[in-house]
Amino acid sequence: MKIYKLILFSLLSVGFFTACSSDDTDTPVKPDPVVEGRDLTIENFIYRGLNEIYLYKSDVAQLADGYFSTADDRNDFLDNYSTPENLFYDGLTATQDRFSFIVEDYVELENSFSGKSTTTGMSYGLVRYCDGCSEVFGYVRYVLPNSSAAVAGVKRGDFFNKIDGQQLTDTNYAALLEPQTFTIGLATLNDTTISDSGETINLTKTEYNTNPVYISKTLDVGGKKVGYLMYNSFTADYDPQLNDAFGQFKTDGVTELVLDLRYNGGGSVRTATDLASMITGQFAGQLFMKEQWNADYQAYFEAESPESLVNNFNTTLKTGESINSLNLSKVYILTTGRSASASELVINGLKPYIDVVQVGETTTGKFQASVTLYDSSNFGRNGANSKHTYAIQPLVLKSVNSAGVSDYVNGLDPDYEVSENFRQLGVLGDADEPMLKVALDVIQGNRRAIPTDFIKYDFVGESNMSELNYQRMYIDKVPAIRE
Repeated sequence: MKIYKLILFSLLSVGFFTACSSDDTDTPVKPDPVVEGRDLTIENFIYRGLNEIYLYKSDVAQLADGYFSTADDRNDFLDNYSTPENLFYDGLTATQDRFSFIVEDYVELENSFSGKSTTTGMSYGLVRYCDGCSEVFGYVRYVLPNSSAAVAGVKRGDFFNKIDGQQLTDTNYAALLEPQTFTIGLATLNDTTISDSGETINLTKTEYNTNPVYISKTLDVGGKKVGYLMYNSFTADYDPQLNDAFGQFKTDGVTELVLDLRYNGGGSVRTATDLASMITGQFAGQLFMKEQWNADYQAYFEAESPESLVNNFNTTLKTGESINSLNLSKVYILTTGRSASASELVINGLKPYIDVVQVGETTTGKFQASVTLYDSSNFGRNGANSKHTYAIQPLVLKSVNSAGVSDYVNGLDPDYEVSENFRQLGVLGDADEPMLKVALDVIQGNRRAIPTDFIKYDFVGESNMSELNYQRMYIDKVPAIRE
C-alpha cells in the first residue's frame, strides 16, 4: 500500500467527517472477493481498514502485510467469524484496545458526534446495593432542560430502583432502560437501606440536541471572580457556544476558573485543543499535543511532514471565529472515574504550561484517538458502499503532551481526592455543592474539609454507556489513502 502525499492536507483538518467532506472522492469501491455461499464484503472492509491505519496493527499477527499469501487465504480466515462484530472484536483488535468499535448504522454514529441522540433527558449513574449484590439502584446526576425528565419533575439527587415495576439488577438494567417509554420507580436511601417510595414517573425518549455547555456562570468568591463551567462533552458542533461562555467570562473579569468535567467522557480532539486555548491564550502556536501513529504512518509523517504530527494551541475556531482566551496560569478541573479521553487530553496537554489543580477522582485512562472509516476506496463517506451502512471506529493514534507524557492507562490522579456522596449531591453550580466547594476552598486558601466517612457504592453503569461515542476521543478526518 502506498500513502499518497494528499495525506498532508487532510489530516486533522477542521470540521467533522460528513457527507460533504472535501477530501473524499467518488472513486468507486473495488469489489471484494466473495466466498462461495457467503458475501464477505463487510469483513473485507474491516480487514482492509485495520490493516491500513490501526494503531495496534503490529500487535495483531493477521494484520501484518503479507500474512496471507492469497485473497482466498484471507477469506478463509474471515469466514471463521459468524458476524462482522465477531471478526472486529474477537479476531482483529488487540487485547489492550478497550475503545475501538464497529457500528451497523453510521448515520446514527454521525448524529452522536454532532450531539443528536434519543434520550429521556435524565443523566444517571447505576451502582450496586452492596458488595456482591446483584441489585442495582440509579441516582440522577442532572436533567437536560425541556426534556421528558425535566417536564416530569425529575431532579438531581433522585433515586430509582425499579423500571416498569421490575427491580434493576446488574444483568437486566440495559434491557429495562432500552425501551422508548418506561416508568421509573423512585426510591429512598437511608443508611444502607434502599426502599421503594411508592412514587413512579413516566419517561419518554425523544430526539434531542444536547448543548454540552450545561452551566456557565461567574461566582464572586471572597472578592475574586471565579468562572464555573460544567462541560459535558467535547461536541464540535457547539464550539461557538463554548467560546461564547469564555467571552462572558472575559467580560465578567474572571481571574480563576473551575472547569467541571466530572461526567465528560470526551469527544473531538480539535475541540479539546480549542478549550485549552480558551483557558490560556499566551501559548498560541506552541505544542499542545503530538501524535503517535502505527509504524507505517509514523515513519511517513516523520520523513515527509513532521508538522502534521503536532496540534498547537489555536487562536481561532474551525469556523474562523477568534478564540476568547483568559490567559490563565492556573485552572481547577473537577473529575471522576467517568472523565475520559478528551477530558484527560485537556489536563495532560495543559500540565507542561500551567498549574492544573485536579479535584475529585482518578480519571478513566484513555489517551488514544480514533477516526471513522467507511467502506469506500479511501475510507471516506463519499463513495461508500451502498449495500450496507457499517463503519468502524478504530484507534489510530495516541496523544503525547509536550513533556512526552502519555500511556496513562490507570488514569490521571487528583491533587485533592473527593467523591460524590449520593445523599448530599448538592446543586450543580452552587458554591456549596461539595465537589465545587473543595475547589473554591483551594482558591481561597481555606482549610479544606473533605468528607470521606460516607458509603461508596460499586459503579455498574451510566445513562450514556449505550451511546456510540461513549468515552471516545476522535479526530475529524481520516488521511486520504489508497491501496
